[in-house]
Amino acid sequence: MGLKLIGIGDDGIQSLLPMYETWIQESEVLVGGKRQLSFFPDYAGEKVMIQGKLSALVERLKEEQREAVVLASGDPLFYGIGSYLARELEIEVYPYVSSIQLAFAKIGERWHDAYVTSVHGRSMKGLAQKIDGKEKIALLTDAEHSPNRIASYLLSFGMTEYKAFVGENLGGEQERCRWFSLEEMEKEEFSSLNVVILKKTAEGPSWSIGIEDEEFAQRKPDKGLITKKEIRTLSLSAMRLKENSIVWDIGTCTGSMAIEAAKIAREGQIFAIEKNEADLENCLENMKKFRTDFIAVHGKAPERLDEFPDPDAVFIGGTAGGMEDILSICCSRLRVNGTIVLNAVTIENLAEAAAIFKKLGLQTDITLAQVSRSKPILNLTRFDALNPIYIIAARHKEGE
Repeated sequence: MGLKLIGIGDDGIQSLLPMYETWIQESEVLVGGKRQLSFFPDYAGEKVMIQGKLSALVERLKEEQREAVVLASGDPLFYGIGSYLARELEIEVYPYVSSIQLAFAKIGERWHDAYVTSVHGRSMKGLAQKIDGKEKIALLTDAEHSPNRIASYLLSFGMTEYKAFVGENLGGEQERCRWFSLEEMEKEEFSSLNVVILKKTAEGPSWSIGIEDEEFAQRKPDKGLITKKEIRTLSLSAMRLKENSIVWDIGTCTGSMAIEAAKIAREGQIFAIEKNEADLENCLENMKKFRTDFIAVHGKAPERLDEFPDPDAVFIGGTAGGMEDILSICCSRLRVNGTIVLNAVTIENLAEAAAIFKKLGLQTDITLAQVSRSKPILNLTRFDALNPIYIIAARHKEGE
């Protein structure tokens, strides 16, 4: 018969094709979660409950000489165990309808154009920038990341333009389907088996690359500790970010670079560090305003960099000393084809950074950015110059 992976609905045996049921009854080993196994109280063979690491299950199935069937909820290849098992084993997959399909069927809408993601067994960190602005979003949940907690999370970023549909126990006897505002959903209790669909009902705020400096909360009265819009745009370009990039922002201050990076690397991860507590508070405030959710910690680099995963891109807006230690760590941790971008204001810092990168075997491209902005004077216009900035982009040499 061969090893089979069969998807099953919340209504149990009723969701199975007769052929699938026959395969199950003729098998000698039935593998599944507690709920899936409970649908077969009279099963004659051995039942094996899935618990712990799947790697142990894979090893057991590799050694199993008897006919075995693995049960999984819905479509096993849709955020399920199917992709892992199919990669490790020779297994035939027979999916059932996914909970997302059932939920969209309940509201009578197509779902091929929806943004689908899961917070089932995963952190919600980064969800804000992933979904911001999307018209239609489907979320797989779990007991911890329940609809009411999701509502609280979205409201903390001001995402009130969304209404929510919650489908509980879809396909089962206890099925319940309801629409909510986020404020209503935050106060409600739900079954642990549910799926959430978010629909945008109004336009929310949006920002293009190069957010105006004045939009950011900054240190007062001493404003100016921010990577200016024009320099920020050039530096982001030099970082060569992809949608899934892992980014470090060292000396984040207002968080302007990390925030714009998060909007580009929506499916990636952003990590920021700032030594000044007041500046870090501004960064956290700006994160909420601009709907970005990343790790921002208090500390002076290179401290705490060991808490971050290896980066695809690093931005260094300032080092406050210890440049060689910081650059050495960044270079050693930089992933293949990654880029380090350092902004220097003084020729001394430029010379030091260039020498360190050369010593570490990285090749550099240096841009001197001299930007002036127009400013009215009576009925005329003059230009105010910003500080010249050296933008240093460093990468490992080709083939290294």
